[in-house]
Order: sequence, then structure tokens, then C-alpha cells
Amino acid sequence: MESFVMPLCKWLQFSWWATDIRTSYWVYPFIQLIHFTGLSLWLGTNVAGDLRLLNIGKKPQTVAEVRDELFVWNWIGFCVAVTGGFLLFSSRATLYIVNPAFRVKLMMMVPLALIFHIFVQAKTPIWGRQPVVPAFGKLAGLLELLLWLGVVIAAVEIPSFG
Repeated sequence: MESFVMPLCKWLQFSWWATDIRTSYWVYPFIQLIHFTGLSLWLGTNVAGDLRLLNIGKKPQTVAEVRDELFVWNWIGFCVAVTGGFLLFSSRATLYIVNPAFRVKLMMMVPLALIFHIFVQAKTPIWGRQPVVPAFGKLAGLLELLLWLGVVIAAVEIPSFG
């Protein structure tokens, strides 16, 4: 896998847009700001929905209503965060791909947190119709919160290994 990934990362890192991002005085921080804004929106809407699954939050709204109201904002945040993250990654792809914290972040985010998030979003309307969220729904909300916490901790540690 390493033999396939590193040449791809080198190509990506030396693409015209990645070079512009890496060498510009203001572009990298601007994209970082966009990425963090998208992450804040994405994770904030996830946390709000998960806390509601745990019966924490605005009580007049059901879990399904909270998820419905946040659905579009959640996926806008996701798209902004992924686009910004890809651009940041591309600017220093060969350094990021060997960074242990970055690898942990990707291993947690893609197969675990993202897939689990889609599962929770799909099940929320079912759980939200019931007067009390079933124990499995509460456990799913708690697990999703913990997965996102792990992703955030790994992301914060990326500069420590750079």
C-alpha cells in the first residue's frame, strides 16, 4: 500500500493548487479557517443531535425534529470540512500521510465515525417516533459522541508529530 500511496501523495503535493496553497502567505490560513468553520458546523450539529438522543437539550422537540432541522446544516458542514481538509492535506500530503495522528484521525473518521453517523441519522426517525428513545438509540448517540471526540483529539495531535 505504501508503494501506491506515496507516489499519489507526491503527485498531489506538487499539483498547481497544492503548491499555491503551500507557498502563499495567506491562502493556507484562509483554507484552515474554512476547514475549521466547516468542522465546527458539522460537529456542532452532530453533538446537538447526539445530546438529544441522550435526552439532553431542548425538550419540546423530539429527536427526529432536531435531526431534521439540522440535517442540511450537518451536510453543508461536512462538505465544507472535507473540501478544506483535502486542500490542506494536498499542500503537504507526503508529511501528513506518514503522521501517526493523521492516520489515526482518518482510521477513526472514515470507517467508524462517518459510517456510524450515517447509521445514526438513518435510525433517528425511527427512534424519534417513540415517546422515549430506546436504550440502543442512547448508546448509539453516546458512541457517536465518543468517536467524534477521538477524531478531534487525533486531529489536535497532528502538529505534535509534524
